[in-house]
Amino acid sequence: MGTKRKLPAMLGVLVLLLTIALVSCGGNSTKTETPTTSEAPSASQAPSASAAVATTKSDGPVKGGEIAIPIVADPIFNPWHPNAFAESNVINRVLFSGLTKPGKDLAPAPDLAASWETSEDGLDWTFHLRDDVKWHDGEAFTSADVAYTFNEIALNRELGANNVSYFKNVKSVEATDDYTVVFHLTSPVAALPAYLSFNTEILPEHIFKGQDPWNLVSFNKEMPIGTGAYKMEKYISGQSVRLVANPDYYDGAPNLDAVEYRVLPDVNTHVAQALSGELSVFTLDDQAALARLEKSDEIKIIPQYTPRFFWVALNQENPLFTDLRVRQAMLMAINRQYIIDTVLNGYGEVADAGISPALAYYFNPNVKHYDYDVEGAKALLAEAGWTDTDKDGIVDKDGKPFSFLFEVGIQGNLVRIGQIIQQELRQIGLDVKFETLEWNAMIQKDVIRRDYDMMLNWWRYPADPDLKPYLHSSTAGTGYNIPGYKDPELDALLDAGSTTADPAKRQAVYYKLQEYMAENLPYLFLWYPMETEVANVHLKGLPEHLGFGDSLHYIDEWWLEQ
Repeated sequence: MGTKRKLPAMLGVLVLLLTIALVSCGGNSTKTETPTTSEAPSASQAPSASAAVATTKSDGPVKGGEIAIPIVADPIFNPWHPNAFAESNVINRVLFSGLTKPGKDLAPAPDLAASWETSEDGLDWTFHLRDDVKWHDGEAFTSADVAYTFNEIALNRELGANNVSYFKNVKSVEATDDYTVVFHLTSPVAALPAYLSFNTEILPEHIFKGQDPWNLVSFNKEMPIGTGAYKMEKYISGQSVRLVANPDYYDGAPNLDAVEYRVLPDVNTHVAQALSGELSVFTLDDQAALARLEKSDEIKIIPQYTPRFFWVALNQENPLFTDLRVRQAMLMAINRQYIIDTVLNGYGEVADAGISPALAYYFNPNVKHYDYDVEGAKALLAEAGWTDTDKDGIVDKDGKPFSFLFEVGIQGNLVRIGQIIQQELRQIGLDVKFETLEWNAMIQKDVIRRDYDMMLNWWRYPADPDLKPYLHSSTAGTGYNIPGYKDPELDALLDAGSTTADPAKRQAVYYKLQEYMAENLPYLFLWYPMETEVANVHLKGLPEHLGFGDSLHYIDEWWLEQ
């Protein structure tokens, strides 16, 4: 495990150095030479068996070949659709483009927007768009597409678009000419360029105008039209999505001929097909399988921290979970380090708040920590009035047992982790009923309808410490505040961080925010995982310091070496 522990430290130093450099002089490292005026600090394979590949070894990119990537469920080809999550994001980032994208230093980088600036009061952000972009059907991309995507979909509160929590402070988006848009805000949002780089890709007005954006089956489930490096060739529900290179891509034709996404819910199948050369690259969500992969000379394992944390959400509409002492007791009963050491094979560290060590400049390591302490957890429950009065092994209060349903979506190692947590909570007298759900069913029931008691999941968020979409009272019920936690003091800290542009002042606010999160537990924070990217050694061009999801924004640069 020694090498695993060295990498995070080295990565943290690298990210911190990048941060300091950007704070000092600003700038982005991208293929686009036009710099932005944003000066926020930095945050931080072999083909399938039937694929045609380059036949000569090369020191640089070569054209040709195709790769395969697994997904766990059928996707939706619309990044704003309320049901589009992990299984859809990895495809939509390739089909569509956003105004910005994660830079190779994690700071927002140009994409459809060549540059941007903000007004002195922070209430207007102006984005200057590229004038050489075409949709996959040949239509020209203009500011009208951006204005439509935001005004008619993202900002239409009745639609309940995915990712809308990022844009609570956006009043409107104005197209001032064909290649300029202005975001008008109700209050400053320092993280706006980062938000625009994360699952907020632009949709074509000429296709969606006058249509129901969620029920446009011909687009969302059949033939999407984007501006990305690859375009749809064929989709077979339950089997695969095949994309082919877009020769008219504005940053130049991609190196690979095609990318195939295979619907494979079982992680064991991912491992088997990686070993056989049928899958080219993916994030391994079950580190227990790493030992098999590490033995292969044809596979490389790339571990690194990303802006991500795992959590247990306790529905605050359920009175069982509103007492802080109960939440503290439940967290103390979960042996997080044991799960990291056994299930994650050491690839992670215990989380006490929501800001990941990947964001080194903003990460506060000195916050309240809850040690694994079964007896201490029982004492806290008793203090909250929960004791086992009838000696049946279940604590009760006012004649009612502490009984609830714990639901987990079938994805990676979540079920195994959930079963461990269930048993650990039973040790302190909680009657935890455990149930698994197919992934899309879990999204619909627990995330969309909020019909749950307790759930296990994670957040992967933009490379910025602004966690307002995931914690603020305004996003409870319909946004990303899954527990529905509401706290005016927490809101005030979130608002202060969101509206502060100065990096040093933001750092001070986010240090306080992490202290407050750790003390009050809006979520039960579990761990910051190290993303373990599995890639065939013949797949080249993946950015060094980006996780798999962010590297998809650079898929046009990937290439195969034989």
